[in-house]
Amino acid sequence: MNLEKVIFGFFILLAFTLNFGFVIGEIDVAHQHDVNELFAAIVVNLIATVIKFGDRTQVGALHLATSLVADLQLIAAALVWWNALYITQLGMTPATTTTIVSLSAGALAANLVSVILLIGETLQHRR
Repeated sequence: MNLEKVIFGFFILLAFTLNFGFVIGEIDVAHQHDVNELFAAIVVNLIATVIKFGDRTQVGALHLATSLVADLQLIAAALVWWNALYITQLGMTPATTTTIVSLSAGALAANLVSVILLIGETLQHRR
């Protein structure tokens, strides 16, 4: 068993599951989407992005692209949340919550593509 591949797969799957956990719930109900889970999803996605920098293959480039998309969307979601609470001070309105969850759902789609790539790559390797 290759420890590097285990760590790589771990962070890809953890990024996906944390993002999924944040997105799940009513799209416009703020208390169903925890800010700490969004923060954890951002941190794990950033770690997964750093791990993906070493792969120089075409599949590695796609993995990196999916991570960059997920990072961008999750950071945008955090900025919308921060703006709502500290800049405009409107709080978590249904419209703001919907925007945050929608951006996170886009990151979830990117993470899903990364998981599918990981599964496809794994199935291609022979023992």
